[in-house]
This record gives sequence, structure tokens and C-alpha cells, in this order.
Amino acid sequence: MNHLEIRPIRKLDAEFSVPGDKSISHRGIMLGGIAAGTTRLRGFLPGEDCLSTLHALQALGCRIDRVSPDEVLIEGRGAKLLAPAEPIDCGNSGTTMRLLAGVVAGYPFTTRLFGDASLSRRPMARVADPLRKFGANLVCEGPEDRPPLAIRGTPLKAIDFTSQVASAQVKSCVLLAALHATGKTTFTEPSLSRDHTERLLPAFGASFRTEKKSLILHGPQRLEGTELDVPGDFSSAAFWLVLAAGLPGSRLTLRKVGLNPTRTALISALLRMGAGIMEKVEQPTPEPMGTITVMGGERLKATPVAGKEIPNLIDEIPILAVAAALAEGTTEIRDASELRHKESDRLAVITKNLRLFGVPVEEKPDGLLIEGGCPLVGAEVDSHGDHRIAMSAAILGLLAKGKTVVKDTSCIETSYPGFAKQIALIQELGR
Repeated sequence: MNHLEIRPIRKLDAEFSVPGDKSISHRGIMLGGIAAGTTRLRGFLPGEDCLSTLHALQALGCRIDRVSPDEVLIEGRGAKLLAPAEPIDCGNSGTTMRLLAGVVAGYPFTTRLFGDASLSRRPMARVADPLRKFGANLVCEGPEDRPPLAIRGTPLKAIDFTSQVASAQVKSCVLLAALHATGKTTFTEPSLSRDHTERLLPAFGASFRTEKKSLILHGPQRLEGTELDVPGDFSSAAFWLVLAAGLPGSRLTLRKVGLNPTRTALISALLRMGAGIMEKVEQPTPEPMGTITVMGGERLKATPVAGKEIPNLIDEIPILAVAAALAEGTTEIRDASELRHKESDRLAVITKNLRLFGVPVEEKPDGLLIEGGCPLVGAEVDSHGDHRIAMSAAILGLLAKGKTVVKDTSCIETSYPGFAKQIALIQELGR
């Protein structure tokens, strides 16, 4: 099935978990692949994006066994990755391409990375520039520094690099390259971006230090295999959090969700909007995980969203726009021009889809003005091949009057296998 048909629900009273964290699954596979010995990942996300990373490490000579759909064993090759026999397909995954570029930059062979039509439109200069400073020979074969990437690895020398954007992908790419570079690498960003890589590196035996907004890593370093529990993906949980927060009388409990504070800015925004949310960390390291409880109460109220909270909210803005559509007043989202370079131009697509549901919205160069509180009407909308757009539209359908059809939903498999079944179950329970 390549579409979802959705009817509104009257209530939500549920307790469940969400699939494993995509960002951590990517990094666990890569770090396990370049570590010596065996790494076991429990809670691995078997979505298409993470499977692209898994297949990429297999192409580089790593043996990876699927113990179960969400548990993998990785036999790492340490500093002895093998030259791939053919170009590596990164699918739709920008994380795979950008982080893998950092992994292979220090190995003495050529790697070509390509992806689907959506990935081929995404900018790569932000990782190409620091890797060239390390000494790697990297060519962006697409127009305007876009994929495919051709990387001829060389012995790397440490760099001092200041990123102009707070980006976990740029930071992770630099740190992965620094592991194989000789000397002291310093990475500085304007504000703290997601810190999954920094949390995972010590679990694999790596060391670094932080100084204000900088990370300092001395290379080369040897990693050792480990065992890792991957928490549920907060970005997947976000769809259900907004649904419960926006549906009066609802109660939702989500177990074993990642509660990394660099990922949970959506909770802060929803709390400002008046949502009833409680979180409890039950496992603090290496990645905090625990329980989130949401109680649907009075109507949400508009709040501004901008500035330093945007980097840690960037993936949740499509579903935050749904909360804004439900809230009294006008929600202003600013400083989010990065959304124009995701799987779709998310600012344009969010605007188009909200209007189809009857929501007044104004598109800005770097954000949105969303007038909330108007009655939602079911609509027929297109995902534009973007998984977060598709899932956000599905949540709108559960809250809108009449029938909603979300077209082109196969893209949801990149990050949330089982989403359609969960939607069906919630509709059955919420009649």
C-alpha cells in the first residue's frame, strides 16, 4: 500500500514504544565497523535509512549478522576497512552519506557515494570542506556541491575547524575523520548540536575533551567493540506526543524513549504551549532513555520558536506545525531555512499541506506563520517523498473532520517501519 486512509479519532488512551533511534543506529553501525572486535546493537532501527548504512559497512568488508530485525552483531575491522567493489548506494539517507564520507576519508582507496533523486539534491559542501582540509581528495560530482561524492582517501592531518552552522552531521563527519588523523583536531560550532557521537565515542573506548563550544580529539585512536542498547527514537515519538497533547482527555505513555536533552526541544516547545507532559529518565548512559507521559488537556496556545532551539528541533518542525495548527493564536517559526534542504523543501510543503487542511499559514524565507484554532477538514495530500511530511499529515488526519488520504507513503519506511499499523490500531481504539 502506497497511501494511508485516515478517519478522525475521539480519544487516545494508549501505552506503547517506538522503533529504535535512527541517529544512534547509524552511528552504532559505523563505529562498530571501524572498531576492533564485536559490537552488539540491541534496538537497532531496521528502517531503510539505517539499512543503507548497514549495507555500506558490509561493502567496506565488515561482517554484520542480523540476530533479529532489531538486533545486529558487527565484526569490526578496526583500521582495515576494504575498498568497496562498486559505488555505495546511500539511498535516501543524508546521514549515511555525510558520516560515511568522514569514515572513508582516511583509508587508502577510492569510494564513490551516491543516492536517490532526493539525496542527490542535498548540499554536501558542509562536509566536503573540512574533509579537504584534512587532506582527503573529495569531489562533489553533482552541480553546486551535490552528490555523488568521489573520495580518494589519504593519510589525514588534524585540523582546526569552525563550522558556520550547528550541525550534528558535520560535527560527526569531522570527528569520524579525526579518529584516523594525526594530531590534535579541534571542532567548534556556534551552538551545541545533537551530541550522539560524543556520547557513543567513549563507549567504544575513544577519548576527547570539550572546551566551551569546541571538541578536541587527538588522533589516531583505536576503537573497541561494545554492547549498546538503542533507545526509542524521540523523533518518532514526537508524532504521538503532539497527537496526545492536542486531543483533550487523552492519555499516552511511551516507554524506553531516548531522552537526550539535545533531542527533546519539542517537549520544551509543547510545555510552553500548555501541554501536560512528564518525562522520567530511567537509564542515564550512554544515551538517556526513559518514559514520557502526555495528558491531553485544554487547547494549546501559540508560542514563538526560533534561535538556538532550532538545531535540536529541526526534524520535529513538521509535527510542531501540527501543534501550531491546533493552538490558539499565531505561532511564528524562524531561523529554520535548513528545512528547505531536507528530503523536500519542508517549509513549502508544510505550507501547502496545512492550507489543504484549512489552516491559514504564511511561508517565510526561513520559517512559517501559522494561525491556529481553525477547524481542521480532512484532505488529500502528497508526502512529496518525505517521511516526516507524510507522518505529520497522518496525525492531522486523526484530528480533522472527515476522511484524509496521504499519498506516496512508502517513504515512511526510511525511519518508522510499522507506522501504518500503529495508525490503524490507534484508529481502532479511538473510535
